[in-house]
Amino acid sequence: MRLSIFLLIYIVCLSACKSGPFSLLKSGSPHEQYENRLISSGLDKNSMGKRWIAKSKSLFDEAKQVKIPYKETGYFAADQIEGAAFRFSLERGQLLAANLNVQSLNSFTIYMDFWEQKDNGEFKKLAFADSTGASLQWEAKRNGVYLVRLQPELLSSGSYTLDLTIGASLAFPLKNTSRKQIQSFFGVGRDNGTRRHEGVDIFSGFKTPVLAVAEGTVTRVNENNLGGRVVWLRPEGKDYSVYYAHLEKQIAVEGMRVALGDTLGLMGNTGNAKTTPPHLHFGIYTSGGAVDPLPFIDPQVLPVPKITADITKLNTTLRAISKTIKVTQDQQTDPTFNLERHTIVRVLAASANDYKIALPNGKTGYVNAKLLTETKPLNTRKITTNPQNLYDSPNLAAGIKASLPVGQVVKVLGNFDDFELVATAEEVVGWLSAK
Repeated sequence: MRLSIFLLIYIVCLSACKSGPFSLLKSGSPHEQYENRLISSGLDKNSMGKRWIAKSKSLFDEAKQVKIPYKETGYFAADQIEGAAFRFSLERGQLLAANLNVQSLNSFTIYMDFWEQKDNGEFKKLAFADSTGASLQWEAKRNGVYLVRLQPELLSSGSYTLDLTIGASLAFPLKNTSRKQIQSFFGVGRDNGTRRHEGVDIFSGFKTPVLAVAEGTVTRVNENNLGGRVVWLRPEGKDYSVYYAHLEKQIAVEGMRVALGDTLGLMGNTGNAKTTPPHLHFGIYTSGGAVDPLPFIDPQVLPVPKITADITKLNTTLRAISKTIKVTQDQQTDPTFNLERHTIVRVLAASANDYKIALPNGKTGYVNAKLLTETKPLNTRKITTNPQNLYDSPNLAAGIKASLPVGQVVKVLGNFDDFELVATAEEVVGWLSAK
């Protein structure tokens, strides 16, 4: 008990420390700074510190595959070593927004960082944020797999809500923004399949103003056979150029600095678009050639799904009600397992109509919230022949909470493997061997 109190005081001091012996360790992300303080203080040598550091690494393998937009509300308990991670795909030009809201009566920090999975499978850190109300944004520089990791400080508890959304990294090139105006997409065949469309076509009325999608510099204003009257824009700080084609009139001039929303020209059908209705051919070119511009300007932003699962059940113990429930795991290998009737679980988080659950052995997964119920007594059990130990977890090597004498009657709340979760008349809850 004295050691636990000492660790609690010491870790709180680490969390609050802003100067002194740890001032040389402030480089890197807040997560890295906190881990460095644990190591410098020697807390990585005890069980709690070791488990926290190990958890920070295992979250990459445990990450849940999600489709954005995504929303999750969860609870991190002070007596657990917990965290959460989410894996998803992004296309080049998409802008990820991750917003984290934290609620707790006490000081409670969740470290949030953002990673990209490289071709060799390893992860590279791209951005980070921390503290209550934290948020981060990142423009994807390539198509690929990305990950957001959440991990709270030791010995702190509270709830969190994470929203993940995707938007465009550039503005739409017309004043009126509608995806319905885009009627021809990147990569479709042109000229009997001899070439591919290197942009998107956005249709509107003749001489509709065509706008700068970002602050930048006009690098070229000229004419060519395919595009007719064209304008090239180099957005500030970007490694690509934006191409506007089929203009009726070019308003921008070469070398001009433009602001977001400035008019560069008027829509037309010059070049090889003479037989088509007025439209803007919009393209993006890198040093490697044309890339799909739609993710850069797509005006369609899907709403974050609502959470319909009951979030008042977070960090509570529930019981499976069906005979066999299929649970989806975080891990990509062996992605499902079955949950038998009356199995006891702890609710970690909620997303849409699902709960993220943890079994007593630490195994986690996602299950429909309607398939779980409160742990009301199923029946009673009487201790016969010999006294029995009441354990704090379903394992004969676990800590003993009490010794139940012969004749005592307990209420059975659920089960796991060869154990039953029971409650005594004094409301002491623990695990009894069912053998």
